[in-house]
Amino acid sequence: MTEIAAAAGLSAETLRKIETGRAPTPAFFTVAALASVLGLSMDEIVSMCAMPPAVAA
Repeated sequence: MTEIAAAAGLSAETLRKIETGRAPTPAFFTVAALASVLGLSMDEIVSMCAMPPAVAA
């Protein structure tokens, strides 16, 4: 996690807050930086966020 945060120009604590929901609305540029580091396009991020949650069987 610390490597991803550093590569995106974030602190590990900031990434931890995003991950745990303590930073529920990260800035656009933060999301874009993380997407880039993770090899995801912004379109992929948007489509993941638009998907309805999985229904528990």
